[in-house]
Order: sequence, then C-alpha cells, then structure tokens
Amino acid sequence: MRLTILGGGGFRVPLVYGALLGDHAEGRVTRLTLHDLDAERLAAVARVLAEQAEGIADAPEVTVTTDLDEALTGADFVFSAIRVGGLEGRATDERVALAEGVLGQETVGAGGIAYGLRTVPVAVDIAQRVSRLAPDAWVINFTNPAGLVTEAMSRHLGDRVIGICDSPVGLGRRIARVLGGDPDKAWIDYVGLNHLGWVRGLYLDGRDALPRLLADPALLESFEEGKLFGAEWLQSLGMIPNEYLHYYYFNREAVSAYKCAAQTRGAFLHDQQSRFYEEMKDPAAPALATWDRTRAEREATYMAENREVAGVGERDACDLESGGYEQVALSLMRAIARNERTTLILNVRNRTTLSPLDADAVIEVPCFVDAGGAHPVSVAPLPDHATGLVCSVKAVEREVMAAAESASRATAVKAFALHPLVDSVTVARRLVDRYTREHPGLAYLNRK
Repeated sequence: MRLTILGGGGFRVPLVYGALLGDHAEGRVTRLTLHDLDAERLAAVARVLAEQAEGIADAPEVTVTTDLDEALTGADFVFSAIRVGGLEGRATDERVALAEGVLGQETVGAGGIAYGLRTVPVAVDIAQRVSRLAPDAWVINFTNPAGLVTEAMSRHLGDRVIGICDSPVGLGRRIARVLGGDPDKAWIDYVGLNHLGWVRGLYLDGRDALPRLLADPALLESFEEGKLFGAEWLQSLGMIPNEYLHYYYFNREAVSAYKCAAQTRGAFLHDQQSRFYEEMKDPAAPALATWDRTRAEREATYMAENREVAGVGERDACDLESGGYEQVALSLMRAIARNERTTLILNVRNRTTLSPLDADAVIEVPCFVDAGGAHPVSVAPLPDHATGLVCSVKAVEREVMAAAESASRATAVKAFALHPLVDSVTVARRLVDRYTREHPGLAYLNRK
C-alpha cells in the first residue's frame, strides 16, 4: 500500500513514520512518498526517517519529491499536513491580530480565518488533483484549520476526505486515566467542530463515569483541561471542553497574556524549527536525536500562555505525550484498507448527526470506521450555549470558503466581522487590509 504525505518536510512527519514502523501486518504501508515545496526540509526529514528505520527489515520504502502530481499519482492514501505560508505566515497572523487587540491563534479567531483564507485555495487544488490522478485514494486531512479545510476538500472528494485531530483523543485519554479506566476501552461522547468540542460523557464498562469526575473538584483539577478551566467552571458547564475553548471562555485573559509574551507561539516555533533544519545541514549531526530533543521542547511549551492565565505550572509528564494523531491516522487507514472496524473521533460530513447544521457541514464526532469509510454516530443535541457557538463558527467557516471561491474582499471582511472573537466590522476591515498587505497568498482578495 502506498501513502503520500503532503507537507512531507514538516517537523511532525517522523511521528507518522514511527507509527508505520510499528505495523507489520499484511496490507501495511510499504511505500511512503514525501512531498514538499522545500527540498532542503525534505532532505532533513528523510535523514530522520532513515535513522528511525535502522534495523527494521520491513520498513516502508521512502521517496521524496517536490512534484505534486508525481506524489499523488497512484497513491492509496494521501495525508495532507501542509502549511501554506510556513511558520513565518503563522507568526504574521498572530502579530497582525494582536496589534488589533484580537486573538491570532492559528485555528481560532482572526488568525484561524487568515490561515484558512490562505489555505483553502491550495487545499481545493489538491482535492481536484487527487480526483484526477488518484480517484480511488482516501485523503486524511491534518492541515489546519482542519474542519474548515476538510469541508472545502469534501466539496470535491465527498466522503473520501476525512479530517483528523489529536486534541479529542488526548482529552479522552486523560479523562479515562484520571477515572482509573483503560483509555483504549473508553467510549467518549464528544461532539462539536474541530477545536470547538465538548466531552459530554465517558463510558467505562458501559457506565458514564463523567458525573463522578464532575462531582470531585480535586479530581477535576488533576489533569490538563481541569487545570486550564478550573473545577467551578467545568461543573457549571457539566461538560469537559476541548482545550481550545479556553480561547473563547477566557478570551480577554488569553489576548492579554499573548500580548505580554516574549514572543508568539508561531514565532517561537519558527525560531526553534529553523534551528533544527539548520542543524540538519551538517551531515555529521545526529538526525533522530536532534529531532527528538526539539520535539520534547515543542511539546513542553504547548499552550504556555493559557496555562499562565490559569495559574498552572509546567505540563505533567503524561501530558507531554504526542497527542496521538499519528495513531489515529494509522487506525483510520487500517480500518479502511483492511476493514478492521474501529471507532475514532473524526472530522466528517454531518449528514443528520447534529440537527442545527446541514448535511454537508463537517463536524467532529465519534465515527464507526470500516472499508466504506467513516460513519458518524448519532448524538444528542448540544445545550443552547454550545449550539449557538457551533453555529456561529460554522457560519464563519462558510464565509471563508465563499471568500476563497469568489475572491471577494467584502466576503472576507464578513468572515472576520462575524467571528465571536472579533465582533467588530471596523476591526475586520483593518484585519483584511493588513493581512492582504502582509501575505502574498491573499492578494487574490483584492480582485473584487
């Protein structure tokens, strides 16, 4: 089986390859093609993968290319993990937003909209190429904003594009561990959009154990999300939010913390990863050890500003594990390619799952997965406050897609203005003006 990774020079690719190396069953991935626009980054990642594969006889064969059509032709699965504009673009998104007093995080608020406006046209082009060059391939999308990008691609690929994220997986596993259950056997009642979802129940041996957690403030504040949100707020909600909802529930505090930080997350990652790729230019540098050291630093500093707002110290050792998106991707491929039926939290088209949204809206929910793809599980309605937020953010995503399709500046302004974390037409106009000046990839918005 052949897997193609778009964004193959990306820093997290060795996580995916590590998961592939642990799969020795019949029908596993035997050929891995890495595609990236940057040949030097491809070479650096290929060195890390080569060290990972040492001593493993059946390691997937790795090839690299900067030719997109070549990478897609003949693929069985396409894993999309591109970053349009690079980390420089992410840092710019953050800086411009913070200058206007709004959040610049890469998937939430103004930063997420700017990133989406840059990414959607590229993702649509990829979807159209997959339809032409690999019509039987399944696309696994990890490109952020994952729900928005998956929905844009689904308009050309239908249900053959599935979005994945590690946040719900990590949240569910942390809750299960705190409750003394086996994370691999827990059923997680989770629903929402990507980076905008809630755990409403967690079933161990057929019983919902979440009420026990919510009734115990000390237990609630013993894991990452409990520390971020605080027991009192979680008890008020009656649910455990995805960590990214901290930007909504504590928005003013988050913006203030980001303004006071020595550098934004994007700027930090840009500097950190630039050092890694620079070190990889030295043929004598230990590739895997250098990558592993850089990854550990990256994970330890994740959402540092939010933890500062909450008065939380450094991350616990169990929270430093990678979120597990590479295992989600591997499980998804196994289920489809081998009909190894499983249940995963995925970004898929809604169909009739969440009643306030239409059938084509991409949501994030538990799905049964088999050779026919991912099938969302029916869920109970969200409470009104969560439904309102989901509908509001989905409306913004739709405006982003419409702006990308029509090249309309006015529609882009509308997308920013309607977002609950921007809430100002005047600010929205200034954001569009500044982003189009800063990002060559948004020049298309000046056409209309």
